[in-house]
Amino acid sequence: MMKQEFTVTVYTENQIGLLNRIAIMFSRRKINIESLNTSPSEIEGIHRFTIVINEVEEVVKKLARQIEKQVEVLKAYYNTNDEIVWQELALYKVPTDEIAEKVKVERLLREYGARAVVIRKDYTVFETTGQREEINKLIAVLEPYGLIEFVRSARVAIIKASSGFHSKLKEFEKKEPGEEVIENEYLGKGDQVFTM
Repeated sequence: MMKQEFTVTVYTENQIGLLNRIAIMFSRRKINIESLNTSPSEIEGIHRFTIVINEVEEVVKKLARQIEKQVEVLKAYYNTNDEIVWQELALYKVPTDEIAEKVKVERLLREYGARAVVIRKDYTVFETTGQREEINKLIAVLEPYGLIEFVRSARVAIIKASSGFHSKLKEFEKKEPGEEVIENEYLGKGDQVFTM
């Protein structure tokens, strides 16, 4: 079996230490994480991890099942690149005098879907979003003009075929409503309850 790029999407409760436990699962299997993004999801109180790895499907399937065994994990999906819509964001810092003299900036920005976010005398910062290949092409174009600094974000991705985890969770809540919260009748009465 050939290794290929997979995006693992994990819906979790927002718990301290969970990121570390998930990362350990990858390192134990000697799997390098290419990209990792955590963010709030469409459901309040639920976070979403987007993890990119290069691996064979059988290993990814086992890994997703292992991740789901964590108490705070609600669901883990894995997808190939053609099953998701994904983007990355990149920032490029270049010397302003170089870029102003030698390049038709407007044409360059249009061609690569970039925009200037900071223009100073000493440097200009461009921003673009896209897939990794598109982002890397702009690096190659800007390098001859003295690319000072470059940074690319982690992947953000949406699963094409999924009706969404949100609707599944809402369905579950209708079938299995959570218990009503009962106020602790002794709250604030410690001096009456605990006497020496």
